Parts: sequence; structure tokens; C-alpha cells
Amino acid sequence: MSTWKTMVVGCGLLGLAGCGFGDVETIRTLQPTGNSFDTALSREYQELALFEADEMYDWVSATRYAERGLAAAGGQAVMPFDLANFDLPDGMIPEMTKARADLMTMLDSAAPTKIPAAAADAQGKFDCWVEQQEENHQPKDIAACRDAFYAAMMIIKAEMTPKPAPKPEPKPVSLLPKLFTILFGFDQDTLTPEGLEEVGKAIASAEDHETPVMIVGHTDTAGPAAYNLSLSDRRARTVAKAMEDAGVPDVRVMVQGVGEDDLAVPTADGVPNHANRRVTITIQD
Repeated sequence: MSTWKTMVVGCGLLGLAGCGFGDVETIRTLQPTGNSFDTALSREYQELALFEADEMYDWVSATRYAERGLAAAGGQAVMPFDLANFDLPDGMIPEMTKARADLMTMLDSAAPTKIPAAAADAQGKFDCWVEQQEENHQPKDIAACRDAFYAAMMIIKAEMTPKPAPKPEPKPVSLLPKLFTILFGFDQDTLTPEGLEEVGKAIASAEDHETPVMIVGHTDTAGPAAYNLSLSDRRARTVAKAMEDAGVPDVRVMVQGVGEDDLAVPTADGVPNHANRRVTITIQD
């Protein structure tokens, strides 16, 4: 017989009031005050006390719950049942010991402050499980309390587990090709520092895509057209080599020289113009 029930039998001759059964009537109309956890825990024990008194006519258990509910309502720290005070089946002790340890870990965390209702529910259902397990003659009630305890603990774990950081928003997808322009000196096919910088930007963009890269060389109208066609091709190939040396696969790179055709700034024949001495790099999205 458990310690508590031994005490009840021993005071039977004193009458119900003498053993504190009046606490059941006190908690019946109790309006708890205090922090959220104490209030929720008091209501848990109030519900258990009134169920045992009004439905089960178990005044021993009803009074035990009423005492705990009144203590919680008064701001006292009420710990889950100590299993050493109960006559439990040997086969259940390991599981219930672990369950109480998990419950105590939760109560020592921030859960009672962050999610007081769930924390109080877990403690109330654990005590209900212990009380029903000691009686050990109502399997459905034992299972109901036990399952409710584990369900409350799962809610607490889910709420207390840090949420993963949100995934970054995907980069906006542009449907337009990216265009880079590299300018050259007069009658030159070597890259200037400014040209190298622009090629670097094109290389970085190409690394972000797996699409074709179109490189087109141009000249101004100064000089013979046939010479300019060859010069535009050399300029285009200079840029293509720089990109390929940086790791852009040559199978993605298409190279063309168009000479004086497709001028950026229309001019008459024989007119030098810096804007027309160029290579364009087009990277498709």
C-alpha cells in the first residue's frame, strides 16, 4: 500500500474533514491566480480532483489532487509525483522513471514560461498515470493518462526545438541575355586593364549559368574592310581565350568577327571611332 493511502487509512477514524477532504470542496470553486504555469497546473489538478470525487467517488485520490491544486494556486512549487511513494508494478518502473526524468528536464527548462498550458498538461497527466497505474485495475484509464502525457511531451518538444533558418529567397531569374562590351585601342587586339575588368564580370556571370556564350568582334570603319574583318576575329578570339583560360568550357563559347558590320555608332567609311572598336559578350539565360 502506498505511503499516502496508508496515511488515509490511519486517519479514517478522525473523519473526512480531519484528513483534509474539505480541500476538494475548496478547489471546486477555486479561481487560481499567479503566473500562467501555476494557474494552468492548478486547473489540471482541479479537473483531476473533481473527476475522482464526482465520477469515481475516489476521495483518497480526489483529496491528493486537490491539495496539489491548492498549493499550485498559492504559488508553491509542486513537483510531479515521487514514484518511491507509490506501489507500482515492477515492470512499469523503468519506463515511468525515465518518463519522470524527462518531465523534470522539461520543467527545469523554459517550457513552463514559454508554453505553460502544455507543460502543466504534461505534469498533470503524468501524475494521473502514476495514480492509475498504482490502482492497476482500469487499463483504459491508465492508457488514457499515459498517452496524454506522451502527447503533451511531444508538443513541448516540437515547440521548444529551434526552428530551422528560413531558406534564402531564390535569386530572381532574368529572361534577358546578359551583355558585356570590351573596348579596344586603335588597330589593337590586346585587352586593356578596363577590358580585362569587363571580361572578369562576364566570366563571373558565365559561371552562374550553363548557357551558350556568344562572342562577337567589331571594328570601326578606318582601314580596308577585309583587314577589319580579320582584326575583329582576332579581338573576339582574344576574349574567348581569356574566358576559356578562366574555366569557361570552350564547347559553350561561340566566336565570330563581323568587321565593320553592325556599328555601335554609325559613321562614314574611313572614320575612326572608339565605341566601334569592341567585342560583345552575350550570355543567354
